[in-house]
Amino acid sequence: QVQLDESGGGLVQAGGSLRLSCASSSPTFSSAAVGWFRQAPGKEREFVAAVSWNAIRTSYADSVKGRFTISRNLAQKTVFLQMNRLKPDDTAVYYCVAEEVGDPYYTGSYYGSKIYWGQGTQVTVSS
Repeated sequence: QVQLDESGGGLVQAGGSLRLSCASSSPTFSSAAVGWFRQAPGKEREFVAAVSWNAIRTSYADSVKGRFTISRNLAQKTVFLQMNRLKPDDTAVYYCVAEEVGDPYYTGSYYGSKIYWGQGTQVTVSS
């Protein structure tokens, strides 16, 4: 099992910024791809961004490209999601997810048996 601790959510005005953090003390976290998903009320959970376990490769949903940046501090076992130029449409519960992968450059698929989800953190963007 991999326990993920998310933080950094909150209320912000449109155009503002927030930084989400996802931390874990599990040794498995160091060799896991890590991603962020979000779920808005009445909508399905959707992919936001992901980073490989060696922190070299990243991937983003088209809706956040150029505004969000995912990064990883390997020593601190923490993954960050820097969110800039936030829009009301970004309002959602944001979930961190880790996937055990063998390839250090793989950013993950996030389905299957070796995935672990955090509890989520609320992000609300007011207009």
